[in-house]
Amino acid sequence: MKLFSVFIISILLLQAFAEASLVISNAEHSLTSVDESRDEVALHKKSHPRKINCSYACSRRCRKASRKNVCSRACKTCCKRCHCVPPGTYGNKNMCPCYASLKTHGHKPKCP
Repeated sequence: MKLFSVFIISILLLQAFAEASLVISNAEHSLTSVDESRDEVALHKKSHPRKINCSYACSRRCRKASRKNVCSRACKTCCKRCHCVPPGTYGNKNMCPCYASLKTHGHKPKCP
């Protein structure tokens, strides 16, 4: 009887080790797939410009303008195209070259 119980216990232990190794190999596979998906996400993020809150950035940029609505409308258009707004309320356009290069039909600077 003791031999039978030792046999059953050894079978149960072997089964537990087999299941544990299966769980570990599945966990390693899922970690690999997570790493691969992170690489895909990283590639995806590199191809798209970062998102900024254009409303907030333009309200900050135009807060001292004499014509706030005109300034804000032009700034939001530029922000949506360039995905950046220069810091401060005036100047600093060298911080955002795209923003500085946009022109109106009359070849005047579009962005405030």
